[in-house]
Amino acid sequence: MSNPYGAIFRAPGAKGFAAAGFFARMPMAMAPIGIVAMLSQTHGEYWLAGAVSAAYALGNALLSPQISRLVDRLGQSRILVPTTIVSVLAFGALILAANQHWPVWTLFAAALLAAFMPSYPAMLRARWSELFRDRPELHTAFAFESAADELVYVAGASLSVGLSVALFPEAGMAVSTALLALGSIAFIAQRATEPRVSLETAVAQHSAIWQRPVQIVTLILIFIGSMFATTAVTAVAMTEALGQPEAASLVIGVYAIGSFVVGLIFGAVKLKLPLQQQLAIAVAIIAVTAVPLLFVSTVPLLTIAVFASGIAISTTFITAFGLIERRLPASMLTEGITWVMTGIGIGMALGSFAAGWVVDTYGASNGFTVSVVAGALALLTVLVGQKTLAGKPGVAGRHLKHQPAE
Repeated sequence: MSNPYGAIFRAPGAKGFAAAGFFARMPMAMAPIGIVAMLSQTHGEYWLAGAVSAAYALGNALLSPQISRLVDRLGQSRILVPTTIVSVLAFGALILAANQHWPVWTLFAAALLAAFMPSYPAMLRARWSELFRDRPELHTAFAFESAADELVYVAGASLSVGLSVALFPEAGMAVSTALLALGSIAFIAQRATEPRVSLETAVAQHSAIWQRPVQIVTLILIFIGSMFATTAVTAVAMTEALGQPEAASLVIGVYAIGSFVVGLIFGAVKLKLPLQQQLAIAVAIIAVTAVPLLFVSTVPLLTIAVFASGIAISTTFITAFGLIERRLPASMLTEGITWVMTGIGIGMALGSFAAGWVVDTYGASNGFTVSVVAGALALLTVLVGQKTLAGKPGVAGRHLKHQPAE
């Protein structure tokens, strides 16, 4: 049996843009926690560190879909160059402001400008779509990207904190900024694999968020993202309550590892079941496996339950992005993917807040109640949206003549 992952990387330019994009997207995991690690040490105030990090995260959630919409209209290189330059310079200013103890308002100003960082995961998926549109290899490519995203989230956050603690407060952010600069230069330079701008794009008037499939999938991933964050927050609280706080990293690690492995396996399998039904099954698994988390009382049981609850996360992401690719015209694809990515981030923010409040109010063991509720809502949403998600593929604009991005 041939290796499906080897097949996708035999496409001209695939190895190059995939490698460059992997490093360019590292800041999506390193920057938020890196800001907290840096400012908590330089200023000694966690509220300030959290507030500046939240300003960056919220700003990026609002700006990145608009940046991706411009990418769909004008091409990747024309938009990625200026927005990445602004982001890199702003991150540099933030590092300098922290080191030199500039006024607090400069921290927030720099963080908001840094939020112009483009969504490189969306840019990568757009390039894979250009290579393999309407071909089975696209499923494998999206599986690879989902696994890579998870690896970035797990390794990036740990690397950012580790560097800041082991070297100097700004180390994590400095490395994150360097990876963004070097990765983006290498990515943008590869013009041969850049998606072409279709003629339809020039007259597109409405944002992708007004497309019903995008709304449904984004809402589903808001709930899934909240479950992801709830697991991290509650695992930390529970291991501390059980007297084994050092076990938190292991518990959170197996959550991501299970999803990573299953995602790679799923990407190598070609299922004939419609994508919307695959998504419903994956979300159902997530919802059902969240329930046992309410009844764990030891660290070993918590580890096993968390591992089981994470096995379908990557599968959900893979089918969700696959649906967006199928249901949107090419002229809206990058923006549509970015809205879905934004949904994950919004969900993580909401989940962290909700789980923290439940843990503080009702105790650590009740934090997973948020996961159970979010899982039920995600399942309800995907079931109600089956008819819409099963609609005709968004082929408008895919078969028109194309013009290269200048």
